[in-house]
Amino acid sequence: MPNMKQVYVLLFSLYWAQGLPVGFMTHALPVILRAQGVSLAHIGGFGLLMLPWAIKILWAPFVDRIALSRLGQYRSWIIPTQLCSVIILIILSFFPIQSLDQPSYLLIFFALLFLMNLTGATQDIATDALAVNLLKSDQQHWGNTFQVVGSRLGFIVGGGAVLWGLDWLHWQATFLTLAGLVFLNTLPVLFFQEPIHSSKHNNPEAVTSSVKQAIKNYLNYFKSSAELKMWLIILVSFKVADGLSGALLKPLMVDMGLSFSQIGVYITMFGAVAALIGAGLAGVLLRYVSRPASLIFFSVLKISSLIGYVFLAFAYEHQYQISPVWLYAVNAFEDACSAMLLVVMLTLIMHYSRKQFAGTDFTFQVSIMATVSGSLYMVSGVMGDLLGYYHYLIIIVIIGVLALMPILLWKQRVLQKINNKYLK
Repeated sequence: MPNMKQVYVLLFSLYWAQGLPVGFMTHALPVILRAQGVSLAHIGGFGLLMLPWAIKILWAPFVDRIALSRLGQYRSWIIPTQLCSVIILIILSFFPIQSLDQPSYLLIFFALLFLMNLTGATQDIATDALAVNLLKSDQQHWGNTFQVVGSRLGFIVGGGAVLWGLDWLHWQATFLTLAGLVFLNTLPVLFFQEPIHSSKHNNPEAVTSSVKQAIKNYLNYFKSSAELKMWLIILVSFKVADGLSGALLKPLMVDMGLSFSQIGVYITMFGAVAALIGAGLAGVLLRYVSRPASLIFFSVLKISSLIGYVFLAFAYEHQYQISPVWLYAVNAFEDACSAMLLVVMLTLIMHYSRKQFAGTDFTFQVSIMATVSGSLYMVSGVMGDLLGYYHYLIIIVIIGVLALMPILLWKQRVLQKINNKYLK
């Protein structure tokens, strides 16, 4: 078994490398496109570039069942996808960014970014599966802490730092630097010796069968016990409040009078730092507090952060003057709580992922949450316009409280299982 410090460094580097292009896509790209005169309609269409992250469950069984080489089951996927990301970033560094207002160049740019997301999503499947197989139960919370910290750092560098760097490094130097960072984060996996995993089947026919049977098989797995049935309900309900509030919080900051620079530095960057701190705190607390208790505690903290937004919305709609410091504080607290929740949730997702189907099980559970959150995000703005910030946020807080019920019922099932095991 590899040294655990080496494993933590490996996971941190892989998730950081993965977060760099994603941070660029979600934070920097819309700003860059608009500055080059790309229409809002085309910028909105670039949301399709994130599609591989939503549908990666379709090829996750292949990653679990087929090794591309003798490098190892998951290293044989991680190393090529990492290097492919480096190559794409180098190609992008030579791209004539000033020509994006021309349809042909825009299409090529679109294709390159789509390919980068495709390789990143595949790397994510393999990395999650490798983590499930390498981490023991008492190590999972630290592994997921490094995952959240690494990916958040990638968002900061790939998003905020890229925009900052474009002012003085310019396009080519910025993207060559980004490619260099991804390559440096590939070195740990190049020198890592992946252990042989049990119950792996390098059988294409079995893979095809798995793809066809995926949804049915996973639903059967989650129906196999009362605990897993309740866990499936949690996966569906967990991101409801997030999805409903997602399109609301940043616009509220704009309407309350914050400038772009204030939002960029004190909301986005300061919030990201708060998220890093929150992830670290979650890793420490999970050493002393059980996972069910932590999930409930962090969920209550998350709800309290949304209550903070309710007060901000009340002040805005009643035209009370509020110092920007309060906006920064509420946003940072909400980001920290979200990161804490993410650490414990990913730890539990890892716990419920079977080692022989690690990549598929992990991806399936994450995809449920992402689908719910993304679907609700699309309607949240409409509801906000209809109801107004204040009343809509009150409804979201109520929904967040109701979402605690499945967690409490699931906790009872977990405790019941522990008691039955103890009695035996």
